[in-house]
Amino acid sequence: MSSVSSQTPRFVRIGALLGVVFLALPIVGLLKRVAWSTLWGQVTDVSTRDALRISLYASVCATVLALVLGLPLAWCLARMQFAGRRFVRALVLLPMVLPPVVGGVALLGAYGKTNGLLGGVLDRLFGIQLTYSLWGVIIAEAFVALPFLVLALEGGLRSIDTKYEEAAAVMGAKDLTRFMRVTLPLLKPSLVAGVMLAWARALGEFGATITFAGNIQGRTQTAPLAVYTMLESNPEGAYALSFVLVAICVGVLVGLRDRWIGGASE
Repeated sequence: MSSVSSQTPRFVRIGALLGVVFLALPIVGLLKRVAWSTLWGQVTDVSTRDALRISLYASVCATVLALVLGLPLAWCLARMQFAGRRFVRALVLLPMVLPPVVGGVALLGAYGKTNGLLGGVLDRLFGIQLTYSLWGVIIAEAFVALPFLVLALEGGLRSIDTKYEEAAAVMGAKDLTRFMRVTLPLLKPSLVAGVMLAWARALGEFGATITFAGNIQGRTQTAPLAVYTMLESNPEGAYALSFVLVAICVGVLVGLRDRWIGGASE
C-alpha cells in the first residue's frame, strides 16, 4: 500500500519547497548580516541591555495580564451559549488582524491622557498617565497578545471531556476546587502553549507600542523599537539584536512543537 507521502502530487511538493525557501531566505539573510565577532559587545551595549530589560519585563507583565483576562474569555467562548457570542469572538480576534498602528491609535482613544475614554479619568482622579510610560508598553503588548492566548485556551477547553469535571461535582467538589484539581491539569498543555505564544507576540510587538507608548530610550523603548532606531545609526547592533529576538522566538516554537495545532505525533 502506498503511503500518503508518495501520493502527494509533484506540484504540491514544488510549491511547498518554494514556500520554505520564501520563509527561510530572510532568516538566512539576517544571519549573513550579523557581525559575529562583535555580537556580544553589541548585545551587551547599554542601550541594547535597557531595551532587552524593558522588553522582558513588559512582555512578562503583558502575558500575566492577558492570562487574567483571557482565561475567563476563553471559558465563556468555549462553554457558554449567550447572545452576542460571535461578536465577542470577533472582538477578541480583532487585534490579530488589525494593523498594529491602528491598534495603537485605538489605545490612544481609550487610554490617552487628554481625550481617552478612560485615560482622561485616570489622569484627573489619580494622576495616572498610561501613554508614554512602561504601563503603556504593557497595555499595548497585552492588547495584541490576548487573542493568541484565548485561541489556545478555547481549543484546549473544547477538547476536555467534561465527564471528569462532572464526576468531581457529583463528589462534592466546589467550583474552585474542581477547576484547580481537575480542569487545570487537563488544560495544562494548551495553557503552556497559549502563554508561550502570547509572550512571544508581546515580546515582538512594535506598531501599537510605538504609537501608544512612544520610543523613549530607557523608559518605553523595547527591543523591536531599538532595532528600528539602530537601523540607521548602528546597523550591526540592529542585526545583532534582531538575531537575539529570532533566537528567542525559535526557542519558543521549538518548545511548543505541535501542541498548538493538536499535538500531532512525531
